[in-house]
Amino acid sequence: MKGVPVMETGHPMRRIFIAKVVVNIGVGEGGERLAKAAKLLEELTGQKPSLRRARKSIKDFGVRKGENIAAMVTLRGEKAISFLKKAFAAVENRISESSIDRHGNFAFGVREHILVPGVKYDPEVGIFGFDVIVGMERPGYRVKRRRRKKSKIGRNHYVTKEETIAFLEKVLGVQVIRTKR
Repeated sequence: MKGVPVMETGHPMRRIFIAKVVVNIGVGEGGERLAKAAKLLEELTGQKPSLRRARKSIKDFGVRKGENIAAMVTLRGEKAISFLKKAFAAVENRISESSIDRHGNFAFGVREHILVPGVKYDPEVGIFGFDVIVGMERPGYRVKRRRRKKSKIGRNHYVTKEETIAFLEKVLGVQVIRTKR
């Protein structure tokens, strides 16, 4: 993959890279507020967001099953890396160790979109927070997703939590805050 940061190891199939970055704004209601969130997401990422529907009705919150309540975008390649650098700047290049799962994927939230560098406050849009979810992979993960001759990936080929921490610190310059148990 051209332009995507990769953590090199001894073997080419053991390289680690960012497969995709998913950006999500959960509004919890449809209508004008969701439209503003979708417009904001398009401005932040440069891609048209897809709307997500509620899975079940929650009467207390006024949400009906099938109603659009969130907007999300999936970024890959250069767009993913450039957005991720801006999102990390919004959280002061820090991430908690508990945000990383055992397969090396991680997620973090940005409380207000105006914390992202280069974004100005627009009173018509308001302020939204968003979640960033990052999937880490190695070459060869395609065998798990393809249609024909789908296969499993061996346990030792998955990206581990420790490898993701090393990738974040060395390649992206992000500080991983370790919590004591």
